[in-house]
Order: sequence, then structure tokens, then C-alpha cells
Amino acid sequence: MEGLRWSWHSWPATKPEVASLVIPLSIMCTPLMPFIELPILPYDPLSCSQCLAVLNPYSRVDYTAKIWDVRFAMGRTGSLNPLGLSSGLSSAPSMNGALGLRSNSSSFTSMSAYFGSSSGSDWAGAGLVVGPAIVFVVDACTPEDELGLLKSELLHVITRLPENALVGLVVFDSMVRVYDLGFAECLRVELFHGEREVSTEQTKQHMIQSHGKSSTVQRKDFLLPVSKCEFNITSAIEDIRSSPQVMQGHRPLRSTGVAISVAVGLLEGCSVNTGSRVMVFTSGPATIGPGIIVNSDLGNAIRTHRDLSNGYAAYYRKSSEFYEQISLRLSDSSIILDLFACSLDQVGAAELKVPVESSGGFMMLGESFGSEQFRKCLRQMFDRDDFGNLKICFDATIEIVTTKDVKICGAVGPCTSMRKMNNSVSNKEIGEGGTYIWKLGTVASKTCIAFFFEMGDEQNGDNVSRRWAGKHSPEIAAGCDQEVAASVMARLAIHRTERNYAHDVVRWLEKMLIRFASKFGDYMPEDPSSFRLSSNFSLYPQFLYYLRRSQFIDVFNSTPDETAYFRMMLNREGVVNSLIMVQPTLFQYSFDGPPIPVLLDVCSISPDVILLFDSFFYVVIHYGSKIAQWRKLGYDKDPNHENFRKLLEAPELDAEHLVAERVPVPKLIKCDQHSSQTRFLLAKLNPSVTQNSTYTEGSEIIFTDDVNLQVFIEHLQELAVQVASFLGFELPAGVIGIHNTDFGVGRVKELTEYMIIWSGQGEEEAKFVGEGGKLAGERSRGHRKNS
Repeated sequence: MEGLRWSWHSWPATKPEVASLVIPLSIMCTPLMPFIELPILPYDPLSCSQCLAVLNPYSRVDYTAKIWDVRFAMGRTGSLNPLGLSSGLSSAPSMNGALGLRSNSSSFTSMSAYFGSSSGSDWAGAGLVVGPAIVFVVDACTPEDELGLLKSELLHVITRLPENALVGLVVFDSMVRVYDLGFAECLRVELFHGEREVSTEQTKQHMIQSHGKSSTVQRKDFLLPVSKCEFNITSAIEDIRSSPQVMQGHRPLRSTGVAISVAVGLLEGCSVNTGSRVMVFTSGPATIGPGIIVNSDLGNAIRTHRDLSNGYAAYYRKSSEFYEQISLRLSDSSIILDLFACSLDQVGAAELKVPVESSGGFMMLGESFGSEQFRKCLRQMFDRDDFGNLKICFDATIEIVTTKDVKICGAVGPCTSMRKMNNSVSNKEIGEGGTYIWKLGTVASKTCIAFFFEMGDEQNGDNVSRRWAGKHSPEIAAGCDQEVAASVMARLAIHRTERNYAHDVVRWLEKMLIRFASKFGDYMPEDPSSFRLSSNFSLYPQFLYYLRRSQFIDVFNSTPDETAYFRMMLNREGVVNSLIMVQPTLFQYSFDGPPIPVLLDVCSISPDVILLFDSFFYVVIHYGSKIAQWRKLGYDKDPNHENFRKLLEAPELDAEHLVAERVPVPKLIKCDQHSSQTRFLLAKLNPSVTQNSTYTEGSEIIFTDDVNLQVFIEHLQELAVQVASFLGFELPAGVIGIHNTDFGVGRVKELTEYMIIWSGQGEEEAKFVGEGGKLAGERSRGHRKNS
């Protein structure tokens, strides 16, 4: 109900105890989570004049003095006068109502979202109150048939916009053309060279010179309300033509970077203060100018993950730096950047990820502008509420207020640090840190941001909405939300992949998991068979198992664009959707009864069942070999096999429901057992049966060298009980990890700032080296020797 989910509902009071939790103190915040039947109080929120904390159910109220205890300000400063309470009143119905509600604030953390005024501003002195501004940036290098589909959708969007919405049009190929929508006699454009970087001031100057005047009013003709330019922008969109055919063996000349820079400069120059967005529609990579991805010669392949890791991507670093500068301009002017890319090749989404994600923009990678995926994604952005307003929130800020014993480390998600410091900001930065205020270009109902905290040097013993717990208190373990923990660790892992190799991130995840299992597991020392995890921890290891082999970490068979898209979506979705991305859901449909959830395992595939697989990005309907054969024979059309027809319809109806309610729209795949499309399912299943297994003929197998979940858990149990008991004391943070390639029996190796080595069958050898290189302890052949 709060829009908040906590990794730990009870927090330790000291730094060492927090460090021992392994999973950081964090909150998954969904600011605009819709509430059902939420009581609304008849007055505005009451805030403290000193710290802006809001009156909440956990505040202590003195009705006689008409004040309330503000824990953030460390004093009784809140006033109840706005409620109209008379002196001497012992209680008030309205106040009792407030105290009966849960709030987004507690005695140590308060979150508020402030949205830009919806009242708009007077545009060009015309007495018109305007809405948001939208600049459409269209790739003219798109093939003619695809361009026709795109223009049709853009025209449909124009008809759905409010009359007071500002619109602009930029079209690019080797040149960038900005349409003057205020010139009615003919289509008039301002041209920019596609190979030259254009600053904000240069953009402003060009717009002024195009009219021969320095009037601000004239400059705004490139951005006009729909009511004043609907005919002109419709004509301009219809007039867009695909660029001439390029030379054989070459790519079209695209100046995507300059087009985006000019569009941003247009909004900056017009000083739009009602929220604005730049929507880019492209069908290929930039080949000239700043932001170039690859040159036009088809003999030069577009960069891959191997090229990026080996430093062979000639343009990647420079283009990424260019788009990082664009992201700063977007943040300063509260502009959102959206990318709609429909192409069978890469388009440069990896380079564009930073400005799109930091501004809160939307990214869609598709195959065709005529696809249902593109139409639904574009149209949902212009849905209206019951009052006819667009369901878009612009220019939001989130501020966190804490008491002095809690420090703010940072945030991971679609937000930008405002770099505003106070005593509650930690020196340790995670993600967008160094601040207590973050800026969001836009906020949707499902936008979710992860905030991270640590304990300060002072302690607090108060019992509040989320309890402080004493040392070794059972409340700490009981208060763990393993779903949030998995989501938080996924975001931290993705954050690490920006600066580390994937295999290093996998080893870090496994080290954290072993430390976690060693601390919270119940077991007898050196007895793996006795290892148990309580119910609120039991699913966490398998979440991390699937995370380490997911497309977010393992980039094999993914392009840099796809990886950037997947990671960006996980960083903005809530707990439920992010878990579906990491560990997809699998349902079985059969004649035996209603659909049932089954294990995400290759053993769940059977010839006489239908599986419905949901990985958020893909929805797969998998037909067993017998089901597929009966369908091909037309049994579903025979009235005597009505049950078979209903069996085929059930997963299709459920799949359509999943596709209809999700944005971005997932790709729907229907496949038969042993067909090529089955790879979308097999890639995510636990490989319990592989080419090395003894299996029954006809059963499905997965060709892989990766370990299955059972072996992973067995080794986790073995290492957790051994690590904790090796030297007779609790191991420090960062001791050990599992190395995938050394998963054989009796051989597990790892080297970190501490070192532990196992080797041989029945022969153990372990060494622990401290940070200074000093031997901390040694055990060999069952003997212990302390240094």
C-alpha cells in the first residue's frame, strides 16, 4: 500500500551488523503505485517547516498544544493549525483518520514526489495555456514501405494529442531538417549539416536567422500547439520521403546524433517549462557525425560484445561520451528522450542507453514499424485519463529525509542525482549517489527505483514503522523479503557490469550467496546434509542461480543493443516484473485439470502437454510433440474432440492477456517441441538433463556445460558449512566464490583478497590470507594450525 518494498523490515543499529547482512539495506520505491480503495483525507499533507517531513501514522500528536513530534527535526515543531483544531480539543476525527493510515514516511525515511505544475504557461503571448511539448525525430533513411507504416502511426498520434500540446518535427538522413510549422504558404525547413556537432547556442541562432529576426515569438514557430499547426504538421509528415538509394555495399548516411542534439536544442531554446520529450524513430545505426556507431561501408561489421571488451569498437567510447553530454542537457532542461528502433540490425541503443535511462525515457527494439508491438508501445504513451489529460507525469523529484543515524548511499533506476549534499548523505556511493534529491524526467505507475542506505556512527533504539533490532535478533532474519533481495542484487549486479567483466560479476554474486547462506543457514559444521534455509530465504539461492545465467549477466548470443535494452528495463520495473525477467514463470496445460505452475526445468517438457512460458520480454506457447501432431491432423476442428479444442484455446487466451497488459509489449512465440523456435524456452530452463546425462530416449535434453540447479545448491551447501567452520570463526566479507569451470567433485578454486583452495578427492587444503598478505590460518588433511 505504501508503494515501498524493503529488503529488511528490521534494521540492525550498527555498521558491522549491517555489513554482515550481505544484502544491503534498501527500498524498492514505486512512487505512483495505484491504490485500490485508498481513503482520501479532506486536507493537504501537513509538513514540518524545518525538514519537510510529512505528518504520518507514526507521529506522536499533542492535540492540546496542536503540535506533533517530528523525529527528523528532533523537536516538536509540527503545527496542526491547518486542520482547524480548536484549543483544548483532545482528539479530532480528521487526525484520527490520518493516524489510521499507512504512509510513505517513517521515523527515519520519508519520500515525496513533486510534480511540475499542470497549469502550463502562456505561449508566445497568445493567451494559450499549453501542455507538454513533443518533438518527433524521424529517420528518412527508412525503407519506403516501413516509412509509410511509421507515418501512418505518427498521424494517428497527432489526432490523439490535446489541442494545447506543443509539437515539432525533425527529419534526418545525411542532413537534419527542422520544419517551420508556422509557415503556411509551403513547407519550409531549417537545414543542419549531419557531420557537424551543433551546440544549443548555434541551434538558437539558426532558428532566429531563419526568420531574419531576433524575436522569441518567431523562433517558436518551430514548436507550436496542435490547434495552431495541425494541418501543417500533418502535411509535413505526409511529405516525408525515403532518402535516395544508397551505393551498393554501403549503409545509408544517418546523422542520428546531430538530429537528437538539434531537437534537444530546439526545446532548450524555446524554454518549455511544462515538460517535454524527444521521440526518435530510426531503422539503423548512425553512420556519420557525432554519435556515429559504424561507418557506411558494409565491409565493417557493427560492434559486438567481444569488440567492446577487446577495445576494437572504434567509435564506441567517443559516441558514448557524446550521448553522456546529451544526457546532461536533458537533465538540465527536464527533457525526456525516447527511442523507437525497428530494424533487423543494431541501431546504437547501447550508446544511447545513458540519456534514455537517465531521463526516464522509453526504449523499444523491434523488427518493423508495422508490428503490433510498435503500435501498442507508441499508442499507450498517449493514453488519457477520465478527465481527458495525458497519463504523463513530467519533471518529478524524489527527496529522502532521514534521521542522523541513517545515511543515504544512492539510487539505481531511471533517475539523476541532483548532487545536493547534507549530513544524511553517505560518502559511499551506489549508483546515482552523493545526494538526497533525485530528478526523474517522467514517472509512470510502474516506475520503480531502488534506494540504498547504511548506518551512521550514531545509534537509535526507537521502535518505529520498520523496527530497529538488537544484535543477533531473530527479527532481522524474519524480516527479510527475499523477492526484494533478489531484485536489489540484480540491480547491483547490472551496475557492476558497467565497469567489470561478466565473469567477475558472476563470481561476486556467488561470493555474496555463500556468505549469505553461511550466515542465515541452519546446519551442523562440515555437514552439508544438515543445511537448511528458513522459508523466507529458501527461494533466494535459486533466484541468484537464474540471475547468473540470465541475459543480464551472460551476454553470449546477445548484441550490445539487446543487452542495454534488457538491463535498462530491469532497472525500471518493480519487484514482480524484475523477478519474472530473472526467473520466468512456466505453466502446464493438460487434460488432467486446470493449468498448474511447474518447475522451470527441462523435465517439465512432455509430449502430451502445452507449456506457457513468460520471461517478460517473450511469451512462449510450447506444444508437446503429440499435441502438435493432433493439431496438424485437425482434431481441434472435430466436434467429437471439444476438450482438445478448449485445451488449445486456454494458453492462447492467457498469453493474449499477458501481452495486452504489459508495456513494452512482449513478443509472442508459438512453437512445437523440437522446432527451432523452442530455443527461446530451452535457453531459460534448468539443464537437469544434458548431453552428458543418462536419459530416456525421446525426452528433451539441453546441450550445455553449465551446472544445473541441483548441483549448484549442493555445492552451495558444502561451501557454506565448510567456510563457516574452517577456522572456527566467522569469515570476513568477500572471502570466497564458486568458479563455474571448477565445479568438479573435490575441486573448487577462488582467489580474492582472501584465498581458499580445495583440491583432490578426500584431501583438503585451505589457506586464508588477510588483506596485508599475512597467513591468517591454515588447514590441511584435517589438521588446524592458527598463525
